[in-house]
Amino acid sequence: MRFFRIIVLVVLSGVLVIPRSASACTIPVFRYALDRWESDPFRLVVPKAWATDRDKVKLLVPLRGNGLANVLVEESEDPALDRAKWLFPHDDAVLSEGPLDADMLAVVLDSPVRRELIRRILQGDSVVWVVATKAGGEGEVERIASRLRFLEQVAELPAQNPDDPDSQLGPGPELKLKFSVLPLSLDDPAERHFAAMLAGPVHADFVKDGIPFAAPVFGRGRVLGAWSLEELDDLMIEDTSLFLTGRCSCRVKNENPGWDLLLKVDWETALASVGEDEPVAEEETAAESTEPKPERVETVEIAPSAVAEPPSPAGLTWATLGGIGLAVIFALAGWRLWRVR
Repeated sequence: MRFFRIIVLVVLSGVLVIPRSASACTIPVFRYALDRWESDPFRLVVPKAWATDRDKVKLLVPLRGNGLANVLVEESEDPALDRAKWLFPHDDAVLSEGPLDADMLAVVLDSPVRRELIRRILQGDSVVWVVATKAGGEGEVERIASRLRFLEQVAELPAQNPDDPDSQLGPGPELKLKFSVLPLSLDDPAERHFAAMLAGPVHADFVKDGIPFAAPVFGRGRVLGAWSLEELDDLMIEDTSLFLTGRCSCRVKNENPGWDLLLKVDWETALASVGEDEPVAEEETAAESTEPKPERVETVEIAPSAVAEPPSPAGLTWATLGGIGLAVIFALAGWRLWRVR
């Protein structure tokens, strides 16, 4: 009976230990998202009657099919609907509603801070902390920037194995550790829709009530969360940033927290063209000129206990099954020897 328990322990050891080492992905979360997670589309719901309105059809044509922005146009059968409604992905929360014209499309689909965000991601920034404040919020922007400068000194990316087929990088910028802060003014009408996207469906009051907040953006414009600056302390900044630069062991996008932004960019083309031509216009924005520039320094290894590791994916790989098989073979061999004695 005692020997049987030993066999069970050996087999369980193969199940619990081998998957962690055999199926672990060394790609950081932010880069895995950039390489593999497509942007969720925002839903533009319009009255079905607009299908016969030539002016409306002309406006909607660029958004259908292979449009640059992550937008899905839906025609509603609701006879009471007489305006356009922009809804968050996977949610019926309303981002904006009103008439559909060229001016409205311009502010919903694009803005100066969004263009700068895209530029930084394509240049290789690991995480861009967008800090939304009202006039006089420069001190809070510097506080977050200062903490991120510290993190760049003490953190490093997971070591990459070029021979691991599960850890191959896709086309795009060089893999590097870089945090940046991108200021956004809550008083700027051109950024009102973008601020609402950053706050997300749960924190619409941030924009409505003018509450300063920050949101870390990574991948193809995914927000991990939004926090008011009053509650965002140094520990939260560290935990969030280190999570996004740590190993990506939970590879299913919808199992991770966060939501996507509405951005006007063809990610596949832009990533493939990195290093060839500038994928976006080089426009100087007020946000860019006021950003504190973090210093680049040599990195050192951080203590493992300080890094919050994401949950591991469920399921067994072939490597796992092979490890279990070896464990069983050794156990049976031991049992055979014990019987002979």
